[in-house]
Amino acid sequence: MDRRKFIAALGGAIAWPFAARAQQAAVPTVGFMSGRSLEDSAHLMAAFRQGLGELGFVEGQNLLIEYRWAAGRYDQLSAFAADLVGRKVDVIVTGGATDAARAAKATTSTIPIVFINGSDPVADGLVTSLARPSGNLTGVTFLAQELNRKLFELLRELVPQARVIALLLNQTNSTSERQMLDLQEAARLSGVELHTLQASTETEIDDVFGSLVRRRAGGLIVVPEAFFANRRDQIVSLAARHAIPAVYGFREFAAAGGLISYGASFPASFRQAGIYAGRILKGAKPADLPVMQPTAFELVLNLKTAKDLRLAVPASILARADEVIE
Repeated sequence: MDRRKFIAALGGAIAWPFAARAQQAAVPTVGFMSGRSLEDSAHLMAAFRQGLGELGFVEGQNLLIEYRWAAGRYDQLSAFAADLVGRKVDVIVTGGATDAARAAKATTSTIPIVFINGSDPVADGLVTSLARPSGNLTGVTFLAQELNRKLFELLRELVPQARVIALLLNQTNSTSERQMLDLQEAARLSGVELHTLQASTETEIDDVFGSLVRRRAGGLIVVPEAFFANRRDQIVSLAARHAIPAVYGFREFAAAGGLISYGASFPASFRQAGIYAGRILKGAKPADLPVMQPTAFELVLNLKTAKDLRLAVPASILARADEVIE
């Protein structure tokens, strides 16, 4: 090879890594931060990637995703948001806790944010309205907080003789007080005594179930919450050990052996968030994308658990169940 061809070849070899890096730099990046854990979210992330795929974005091909998992430790969320903003991601997607969306909003007013939110995003100050969010946020709300009253009614239907019902909250969740006040009103109107119990660690969850027995609680409401979702096996096991009928807002609990769950499809919400993230990457503005709400809810009954509790399930619940696990 003559000198000129050698230099040309060498130049191409040197230029290729720079071209590859430039191409990689052009690939959009989604920052995903969640109050849940990686181990607990595989099925949800599959749905999220499905939504992105419907817009033509495939992780590892033409899209990068930076993941941050709090695993129920909400005090980490602000640092996660600051890190993602510092990395100049193109979109931030938050899931698993309202506090994740709040942390992202407090950190940036320019990077688009897509939230997957359990409570009312207007009351939480995330958007000005569901139809016209304004600002740099939009997303999906699965109405978990609004469904707490439905969970209360469902438990009353299952154990109508119960005069004392317990409510399990995570006090580190910024929406917990609003959920407590709402269910206290429902209990007052029904003539039921409601005991609010708080837990934000594994040990506190153990202690809560010990107090249920002392308080003679006839049933338990476990509010939809990221930390509790991470600890669902522990909670379901304790409910079985103490023979406490419990209702949950996530299907995952009933699938893990919990008595009954009622709520929106989590995977459907994550898929929609993926679609919104994809639309934003293609140029849509969050302010022009209305906050999506679920159109269907799932009632899942674990009949085996009901039999273990020697609980007679009303025919009305059996008829309404979308899924019965035997």
